[in-house]
Amino acid sequence: MTKTLITSALLLSFLISANAQTKKPDTVIVELARSSKLIFTISDKSDLPTLKAYDYQALFKDILAKIEAKDTALVAVTPTLTEKTFNKEDWGDFDDNNKDEDSDWNYSRSKSKTYKRKNKGFFNFDLGTNNILADGKFPDENNEDYAVRPWGSWYVGFNSIQKIRITGKFYTELGLGISWYNFKFQNDGLVLTKGDEEVIFSQPLPEINPIKSKLTASYINVSVVPVIDFGSRPHKSLLWGNSDAFRMGIGAYAGYRISSYAKQVYNIDGDKERERTRSNFYLNNIRYGARLQMGYRGTDIFVNYDLNELFVENKGPKVNAFSFGVIF
Repeated sequence: MTKTLITSALLLSFLISANAQTKKPDTVIVELARSSKLIFTISDKSDLPTLKAYDYQALFKDILAKIEAKDTALVAVTPTLTEKTFNKEDWGDFDDNNKDEDSDWNYSRSKSKTYKRKNKGFFNFDLGTNNILADGKFPDENNEDYAVRPWGSWYVGFNSIQKIRITGKFYTELGLGISWYNFKFQNDGLVLTKGDEEVIFSQPLPEINPIKSKLTASYINVSVVPVIDFGSRPHKSLLWGNSDAFRMGIGAYAGYRISSYAKQVYNIDGDKERERTRSNFYLNNIRYGARLQMGYRGTDIFVNYDLNELFVENKGPKVNAFSFGVIF
């Protein structure tokens, strides 16, 4: 057992020396018993092929025999080279608690890269167009006065986003921001008035030459959008925390109306006039809905759909607002 222990300790010292990252001599001290120790020093890794060829079993038999025959423990022995190859099984049950955990019997070192869960904060900008639907149809299909003109009806939003990675390819975007609906009516002369019971859409006076009519409403919003990143390297990010591959997210948002007004632009007697009327026009104070985001590399698009109606029930047209555009 002692011979096996000594042999194992010596090979262990070879393994430790073989994995050393510096050219300085390495010294390994192995405590074999209460008053016995083995000291092994290697100065050059080029000696390893020669050291591997030693017959250590014969070497230690010779050492122990000479120690038993003499009173002194100082014994010099010149080992004999052999072609013996040592396997892991030759070392018995010897266990070294100080063994480098990254080394193995093939002198290889494995490395793994651990990614920490990273949260990122950034700002983005939504720019697109908005419109309204009545029972799933555009109002202009029924020639309604409040039909909206797509071009010129801009949706604008500024958002502060906190990106929280959940695991692997999944993360969540938490948003806080402000947005504006701008509904430019197809009827340039449409006038909005808040009546006693409902919002009134009326035509201008004959002497007025209308140019533009629109309704604007602004909201403070919060949003939660879980996202899946289909890229092979979800941890590698581009500008705004985006990855280098396709990604998609579906979430929800809610907003509180903070301002609204109607604006008319017209010519009268050759002069261009602008008239702005501030009122709530029976608009719902709360909006909530679903949000879809899709992106590839540095480009993202969004689609918002309000699940509740734009106006208070029975106070205005039964329409739902939606918007879509690009995220910058």
